Amino acid sequence: MRIITLALAVLLLLIQYPLWLGKGGWLAVADLESQLEASRAKTEQLKARNAKLESEVHDLKDGLGAVEERARYDLGMIKSNEIFVQVLRKDEKPAVMMTEPPPKPEPKDKKGTAQKPAPADD
Repeated sequence: MRIITLALAVLLLLIQYPLWLGKGGWLAVADLESQLEASRAKTEQLKARNAKLESEVHDLKDGLGAVEERARYDLGMIKSNEIFVQVLRKDEKPAVMMTEPPPKPEPKDKKGTAQKPAPADD
């Protein structure tokens, strides 16, 4: 009777081996499901990135607002009648300005006519 019980226990273990550790076993399926979930998460991130890029391409093709925004933030450009104000922290360096400031207007006298600046003596 002991031999039959032992033989049945061994057969039970042999039957369980493919179920747990075989090619289509539960451990392999769990591993593949975790890989699938990681792939889905990566796909969602890439879809969000693609949607953002597609929106930006659409804005650049159809609207001038996106082009102006890029010129302002990426190139540091300003319009001719605007005043550029930059607030810096203690450890920050000022940004390099890509556009040249407009020439200073000539001072006017009380009559409203422009005065020519006096030549500087060196």
